[in-house]
Amino acid sequence: MADELSKEEKTMKVKTLSKTHIKPRKQIGRRECQLNTFDLPYVAFYYNQKLLIYKGCEADFEDIVEKLKDGLELVLEEFYQLAGKLGKDEDGVFRVEYDDDMDGVEVVAAAAEGTEVADLLVEEGTTKLKELVPYDGILNLEGLHRPLLAVQLTKLKDGLAMGCAFNHAILDGTSTWHFMSSWAEICRGAQSISVPPFLERTKARNTRVKLNLSLPSDAPQHSASSNGNGNHTDPPLRERIFKFSESAIDQIKSRVNSNLSDGSKPFSTFQSLSTHVWQAVTRARQLKPEDITVFTVFADCRKRVDPPMPENYFGNLIHAIFTGTAAGLLLAHPPEFGAAIIQKAIEAHDSKAIDARNSEWESNPKIFQFKDAGVNCVAVGSSPRFKVYEVDFGWGKPESVRSGSNNRFDGMLYLYQGKSGGRSIDVEISLEVNALEKLEKDKEFLMEA
Repeated sequence: MADELSKEEKTMKVKTLSKTHIKPRKQIGRRECQLNTFDLPYVAFYYNQKLLIYKGCEADFEDIVEKLKDGLELVLEEFYQLAGKLGKDEDGVFRVEYDDDMDGVEVVAAAAEGTEVADLLVEEGTTKLKELVPYDGILNLEGLHRPLLAVQLTKLKDGLAMGCAFNHAILDGTSTWHFMSSWAEICRGAQSISVPPFLERTKARNTRVKLNLSLPSDAPQHSASSNGNGNHTDPPLRERIFKFSESAIDQIKSRVNSNLSDGSKPFSTFQSLSTHVWQAVTRARQLKPEDITVFTVFADCRKRVDPPMPENYFGNLIHAIFTGTAAGLLLAHPPEFGAAIIQKAIEAHDSKAIDARNSEWESNPKIFQFKDAGVNCVAVGSSPRFKVYEVDFGWGKPESVRSGSNNRFDGMLYLYQGKSGGRSIDVEISLEVNALEKLEKDKEFLMEA
């Protein structure tokens, strides 16, 4: 173990240069916003970590850090909730609180000048990347006394790494990338952001739910070690990115849609790729035919709720949609079988289903663990719809966009827009080691068959 650590230190040596806090430039005053039923289940998840790696801006690192801080001051005038803290009202209902005397967003400047961008681009796992992303193993509940957003800007030998940790109790992926693109817009010279956030989260759900959680120690018993990072009771995991080109995506979609019956709805790119991965992971796990395998997608509900919420709604407006089947059935049938199961589950999750799910939860609140996604699961977070490679702060688009090590478990999948753009998609997956080794050799999955 000591040898591994010393090797790791040689590979990635990060030195902290400074630590500051950034608040909105103008006075906002006291603001409070109740968390709703879409937010509350995530208080015992971990901070949501994202890492963006940029090339060619290392010479002006100090100037870039100041430019990013200046832009952050301006964008936080609209996204001030990210500069606040979690709190509770007199009835014990969680809320986001902001006041001008709060610390604001934590910003750390650091240097890893022995590390090149290329070193990070070839890194499949997240172990080496941990030094570049803040708040590893930190629960969202700790937002009661920590910033809701922490940023680490690390100077590389030939570029910059931007690690961000967002408190998942107050925002989902759509809001995360809305904020990131808005921050970048300001840094590129805009005087104001083109799409301000819609901050009235009680418009989506206004039921007041009291949770009996006050300190991190009261949260469900899972520590940093149970976050896929060395818990001895869980099998070791590996991460891997599989890059699917436009032509590969088109082939996958075409194959799934090749035997549609008359009048049936075509399968989307998401449904096609999801069943492609679901089948391959199930093969790699070598499950028994009677074993159940669950497919879970964290679906955006902005257009599903009644009345619909705008795309710029700031908060969590997602639901985990679960479906499943026997492993033997999934593998014995062509891919349209799995795609139809996924399609049916997603389409059934309309406003009535959402309302019923929320009402059920409100009558008996359950705090989810980040890995409560189902048995033998494949669980999809993020979305290739997010324009992650268009987050340009003024020195070009990122070379790579990754998720951190928080909230990973066996079967967790992140889908990102491919760097080459168009219909290309990157699939970032965490799997038990033996299963991932088999997946890496699966020519059908890799589209080499």
